[in-house]
Amino acid sequence: MSMPLLLSYYGDDLTGSTDVMEALSLNGVETVLFLAPPSEEQLAPFADFQAIGLAGTSRSESPEWMETHLTNALAWLQSLNASLCHYKVGSTFDSAPNIGNIGKALEIGKALFAQSCVPLVVGAPQLKRYTVFGQHFAAFDGEVHRIDRHPVMSRHPVTPMAEADLRLHLAKQTRLSIGLADVLCIESANTGSQVDQLSRSNDVLLYDTLNRNHQVKVGAQLWRTRSPAGSYVVGSSAIEYALVDTWREQALIPVSPPLFSSPGAVEQIAVVSGSCSEVTARQIRHAETRGFRAIAIDVVKLIDPLTHADTMNKALKEAIEALSQNKSVIVYTAMGPNSDADAVHQGGEKARHLIGRSLGQLLRQMVEAYRLQRIVIAGGDTSSHALSQLGVHALTTRLPLPETPGSPLCTTHSDQPAFDGLEVALKGGQIGSESYFVTIRDGNA
Repeated sequence: MSMPLLLSYYGDDLTGSTDVMEALSLNGVETVLFLAPPSEEQLAPFADFQAIGLAGTSRSESPEWMETHLTNALAWLQSLNASLCHYKVGSTFDSAPNIGNIGKALEIGKALFAQSCVPLVVGAPQLKRYTVFGQHFAAFDGEVHRIDRHPVMSRHPVTPMAEADLRLHLAKQTRLSIGLADVLCIESANTGSQVDQLSRSNDVLLYDTLNRNHQVKVGAQLWRTRSPAGSYVVGSSAIEYALVDTWREQALIPVSPPLFSSPGAVEQIAVVSGSCSEVTARQIRHAETRGFRAIAIDVVKLIDPLTHADTMNKALKEAIEALSQNKSVIVYTAMGPNSDADAVHQGGEKARHLIGRSLGQLLRQMVEAYRLQRIVIAGGDTSSHALSQLGVHALTTRLPLPETPGSPLCTTHSDQPAFDGLEVALKGGQIGSESYFVTIRDGNA
């Protein structure tokens, strides 16, 4: 690397990975996100970049899976010799001993980097996430809730947050000792000496973050305490938001944020959606009133081996017909919750992966047939499987989208010319206003 590599990171899911990429890109840190460890040829064009990410799936995986796959992924990131290696978790910290175990990620990285204490930062005021005296809070509908009383996260179907004290929550996932640099420590005149003392007596050090001032001070500590050989840190995109001020002070990144040019409008786009969210359903309905053709796929027939091929052919025929009429197309497997698709999603990982791959295959055929330049993939479970069908190995930020922080418009990088340089928006199910798809088509974000 001809430029110093400031950061490498592993995102525990795809949309979380693009969240970090956006936070860095907005602050002038050129960042590339790989979907799998790249070849030397795939890595070479990004030799001058200052941050390299790897999109993972650990949020939905078991500790046994993490032992093998996360260890290998972090070992590759370690080989890049960045100043810091970040294991990125969700800003609501939802996790459980049997799935998305953050304690396991702490253990793996701590051992790999031979590190006595691992910093942990979750609070990010930019995302309305706050940690105070070790208790975590998150906003919903304009009101801040303690995470164990949050209307959504306390009732999460897979990883409910039943404990607001992040140290107690983690204690169910690991035997590592967890210290706390609380707001009094962060605001004191001798923060550094207190942090050093806490780091000597604990395996993990959780930092409180309530406001921007705290964030700046936490970032300074993360940078000050790093090892010359590179250190391991764990947290949400709070890590990046905390570090950029220190990097700017030390002239490691530009003083002024970069300007992103508007992508402008395109005649038509293709959208595939595997989301069961009511938010996405509203977006589909709205797009239909603005000239989009919405094409429903019978998800029960899609996952049945006997009817799969016919179902795919029918959807593709309808999509091609609409594209030939210069319409934008949305191919979807669900129109909100309480649908057949919702039941299928609940039914198991195999079905969800098949839905994602199938939608990706349809998207591939639409792009090939009509040389589309802009596409959207809706649904967290759908995104990585759909992208894999396009032969995409990396993403960079094309344009941050203010209405959907964490889900920027990206540029694809592929060894296949038809899929190299596409503009793609990866949208979580709950993300965006009802005009989202129209906004992406018209390029007026």
